[in-house]
Amino acid sequence: MVRMLLDKDIRPLSDFRAGAAGCIRQVHDTKRPMVITQRGRGVAVLIDIKEFELLQERAELLQDIGTAEKQIREGKVHPHSDVRELVLNRK
Repeated sequence: MVRMLLDKDIRPLSDFRAGAAGCIRQVHDTKRPMVITQRGRGVAVLIDIKEFELLQERAELLQDIGTAEKQIREGKVHPHSDVRELVLNRK
């Protein structure tokens, strides 16, 4: 994900409401997320759909890595030679 520019990518909710199409276009064109604020506090983030999909894929990969590390710690592993033999003998 492209890094946010604080002077361009933080918008009050009122500005977003008045120019939603322009905000969406900016996010799409720049691939930078946009923070929407309400009463001076961040309440939402607008991101490009492709960037969102990449974030989901990364989160899933990190979760899979965490699961694998836990299985290793718990000894739930199989030697490479056993798995290789099992795969090669499939019919």
